[in-house]
Amino acid sequence: MSEKAEEWQVARRRKGTPRRSKAPQVSLTPQDQGCCQDEFNTNKTLLRIRETMSELRCEDFWLDWKKRLLSSSATAAAPSPAGGAPELPVDQQEGGSVGTTAPGLECVCYGLGSFSSCVSARYQLAMMLLLLEALEIPPGLCWVFDPVFSAGEKEVLRELDLSVLTENEEGKRLTKRPTIFYLMHCGKALYNNLLWRNWERETLPLLTIIGNSFSGIQERTVERELRRDYLFLHQAVALCEERPLPCPPRLLDVFNDTALITFPPGRLSQLPQCTWAEAAEPRYEHCPDLEIIRREEELRRRRS
Repeated sequence: MSEKAEEWQVARRRKGTPRRSKAPQVSLTPQDQGCCQDEFNTNKTLLRIRETMSELRCEDFWLDWKKRLLSSSATAAAPSPAGGAPELPVDQQEGGSVGTTAPGLECVCYGLGSFSSCVSARYQLAMMLLLLEALEIPPGLCWVFDPVFSAGEKEVLRELDLSVLTENEEGKRLTKRPTIFYLMHCGKALYNNLLWRNWERETLPLLTIIGNSFSGIQERTVERELRRDYLFLHQAVALCEERPLPCPPRLLDVFNDTALITFPPGRLSQLPQCTWAEAAEPRYEHCPDLEIIRREEELRRRRS
């Protein structure tokens, strides 16, 4: 999720009309204003994150988020993994330590943005850390990735004991255990890729998504384009159970249009078997503005 994307005010508008940018409503402190100018300071960044967590803990809407997530059928019924902590190839992660007692839930976060310089991204990171605490997910069982992360930001994430992925998965991550996907203000292709990779009757119920409202995306997108370019996202609107998450006015640019999205097994079992026919990997041939950084593009940037 680029910083430019974070400045968008997601609002209801007519289909096909372009997005309008809007300045963030979160007030910048003098420390925030100097964040981009100073040399990266790991301890200072960690302090700001923890201060933001403390601020959010006092917000009524955080209590609503916590209550709704804990009461979600997908998270409440998550079984403990029989095999202990999940395995991940060594070259897929940096740092991070897996807790000794692993609950049934894991977490994956894509597209967080540059949280050291972007206030919205820092609030979103702080909220994710609060959710990990509430759900008792060890930080080491939370994998994070954004191609815009700096070396200093990766170090901060390691200090928080989070597991930093080294490969751009483009959202194409197969889920084998109940997993929270924290995808704040991410592009449609990222959601579509995640759904494509897990498009099975037995697998979709393992996903709990905290991110953009699917119904909101549908309302803002031309129908034929959504069906042609983002088929799995288009189909998921009718399959999922979506509950909006509240947001105070002063944090609209941070948490607006956010929903808790689950896939009830009973709803999926009523669909014909042809619904789950193996489909080709999405190519996005008609999408010049894809809203995500693809693996090939990221590698070109590294080489240049």
